[in-house]
Amino acid sequence: MLAELKIWLWEQATLKTLSIGKAAAYMIANWDRLTRFVDDPRIPLDNNSTERGIRGPVVGRKNHYGSKSRSGTEVASIFYSLLETAKLHDVDIREYLRAAILAADRDEVLLPWDMPRPP
Repeated sequence: MLAELKIWLWEQATLKTLSIGKAAAYMIANWDRLTRFVDDPRIPLDNNSTERGIRGPVVGRKNHYGSKSRSGTEVASIFYSLLETAKLHDVDIREYLRAAILAADRDEVLLPWDMPRPP
């Protein structure tokens, strides 16, 4: 099916002045990246989970536009990154924050992927 799609795209790519021709040329130029999911089942077909994952930070970023504190904005971005990473690793956020604070009290750094996993 992908081979047939590529043949069709080549035909459309000759229409360079039309939108479909430009889109087809883009797909052909990026063919290996766009079809990588066929050979590697770990690659999702869409990026919906990524889009959902960044929704919170994007909304939070809008709230920081008027911030007069650069360091406050940097701390917020660090927390967003840590919490989203914890979600990706199926780590309970409350447990992670509690464990990370306790680790910081011992002058240690605890990253989400270092959290102990239940059996």
